[in-house]
Amino acid sequence: DQMSRVIEEARMVLPGIQALFGFQTIAVFNNRFERLPMHVQDCHLGALAFVVIAMALVMLPAAYHRLTQPGIVSRHTIEVSSISICCALAPLAAGVSLDVYVVLQMVTSQEGFSVAGGAASFVLLIGLWFIYPFISRRRHATHHSI
Repeated sequence: DQMSRVIEEARMVLPGIQALFGFQTIAVFNNRFERLPMHVQDCHLGALAFVVIAMALVMLPAAYHRLTQPGIVSRHTIEVSSISICCALAPLAAGVSLDVYVVLQMVTSQEGFSVAGGAASFVLLIGLWFIYPFISRRRHATHHSI
C-alpha cells in the first residue's frame, strides 16, 4: 500500500517535470534566446540540468524496484523511493526558479527584478515543499507526545 502511494506521487510529479523539460529544450531554438546575455543562457542550461536531475530522481523508484526486488516490496525499497521523490523537489525548485529568472530577464531586461523573481520563486517552492511540511511534522509530533 505504501509503495502504491509512492509510485502515485511520482506519477503526479513526473508529467509536470517532463512538460517543463520539453519547454526548456524548445527555448534554445527561439531566436530571442541567442540574443540573451551569456550568463542568462548559462542559467537556462543550469535549470535544464536541475530538471534532468529531478526527473532522474522521480523515475528512480520504478527502476530501483524493478531491478533490485521485482515481485516484492521491501521496507528499504519504500524508503529509497520516498527519499528519491522528496529529494527531487530541491533540484526541481532550483530549475524552475532559474527559468523564472530567465523568463523575467527576457521579458523585462531588468536584472534586479529578474533576480528577485527567481529568488522569490525559490523561496516559495522550498517553503511550501520543505519548510512548511517540516514545521507541520514537528507540530504534530509535539501534539502527539503530550
